[in-house]
Amino acid sequence: MSEKRFDEIASIMERDPAARSRTEVRFLYSGYKAVKAYRRANWFYRHNMKFIARFISQRARHKTGIEIHPGAKIGKGLFIDHGMGVVIGETAEIGDNCTIYQNVTLGGTGKDQGKRHPTLGNNVLVGSGAKVLGPFKVGDNARIAAGAVVLTEVPENATAVGVPAKIVRVNGVKPAPCADLDQIHVDDPVAQKIAQLECELGQLKAALEKINEKKEG
Repeated sequence: MSEKRFDEIASIMERDPAARSRTEVRFLYSGYKAVKAYRRANWFYRHNMKFIARFISQRARHKTGIEIHPGAKIGKGLFIDHGMGVVIGETAEIGDNCTIYQNVTLGGTGKDQGKRHPTLGNNVLVGSGAKVLGPFKVGDNARIAAGAVVLTEVPENATAVGVPAKIVRVNGVKPAPCADLDQIHVDDPVAQKIAQLECELGQLKAALEKINEKKEG
């Protein structure tokens, strides 16, 4: 077994509490099978045998529900959890030890030539249903919340939330590499702003009440 395949099995065992054995991952996990098929297809793609490469990728798509273009560049330790509906475009790049959930799209925004799909750094988590569209970078240790639509660059150690996604930094604290797989309990910048405005409104009301009390006294 190649080093990358070993890394992918090990990363799934580490991150998926439902994984009971390496044998189970190797033979039953659709995400692992899709990445394994991608590795074969990518070899043919890089050796200019693109028809065979696309044949392998399309066959894997029908078997797993996961579509990975053979021209994509994927590092070690990728964990595609559940995976149904995942689409990874031709010029997408994925770093090491990333986690991608079902219905995620790493896509383009039009018919532009050249680099048109996103680049994920190392230890990036992309929550279920998220869409990352365009030729920008998602920095190392970033988290993209479930259902987010990301259209601009995401800094390192930050979280993207909402439609279109807004960026929330993680208070200067670097998260453990994809250890926190919580797609729901992430900071909401809109809610934070509303809370801030409510606080300021309360302070203004209190100041006005004091002024009124002085006038009446």
